[in-house]
Amino acid sequence: MFALLTNDDGIYAPGLAALEEAVNDDFETLVVAPSTEQSGVGHGITFLSPLTAKEVFRGEKQRGWAVDGSPADAVKLGVSEICPQRPDLIISGMNAGLNAGINVLYSGTVAAAIEGSFFGITSIAVSLEWDDQMNFDKAALIASGLVKQLLSLHPPAGSLFNINIPTAALVGRPDVRVVPMSVARYGEAFERRVDPRGRNYYWASNDPPPPLSSKESDVTALADGAITITPLEYDLTHWERLEELQAMKF
Repeated sequence: MFALLTNDDGIYAPGLAALEEAVNDDFETLVVAPSTEQSGVGHGITFLSPLTAKEVFRGEKQRGWAVDGSPADAVKLGVSEICPQRPDLIISGMNAGLNAGINVLYSGTVAAAIEGSFFGITSIAVSLEWDDQMNFDKAALIASGLVKQLLSLHPPAGSLFNINIPTAALVGRPDVRVVPMSVARYGEAFERRVDPRGRNYYWASNDPPPPLSSKESDVTALADGAITITPLEYDLTHWERLEELQAMKF
């Protein structure tokens, strides 16, 4: 099975290297990832300027390609032009920081997986909770096992999954929960500061934190220290409202 690996932290990020190492025994892999960090860029693509791609090696062995664009750019270019064959699987990550709740909509990591799903290729985003000493190697082994379990279910082509691993799950036997994505708003505050010239500038913060509710979601499960798996889809149609509007005369 041939897997395209990508991320939004950049091709030299340790999370990508750890995930690449963990899945190499099970898949033939090629890395096509942004040349620089692209965290939080969402699903933006480069349209008004050309993209360049630089070949990257590990020793004398080709590792992949660094693309001077977004995560979605990397996947589009990788599938359409760079890969020697159509990938059977796309894995995006491992991201340094969780991508849960509404952050899924901002995440370049998840956007890369969504782009793979656009192509009809099963795609999986993987993220690890931020910590000063992130154990990417242990998390990558866990993620690799989860990827194999998901593939053993023979999901339909183009299936899309989001995996988040909290730091607490790296010790002992982790609890794995299949949960929906939370859509509660959080992290909408800004800290206002003044620059040396007396001008205001604003720095986005993560406050307030995500609210915890009685309804289980990726946010609540992660707070309990559980690994989360969330199946996603990118069709934004509100089907009930569509039917309601279709019944009206305009």
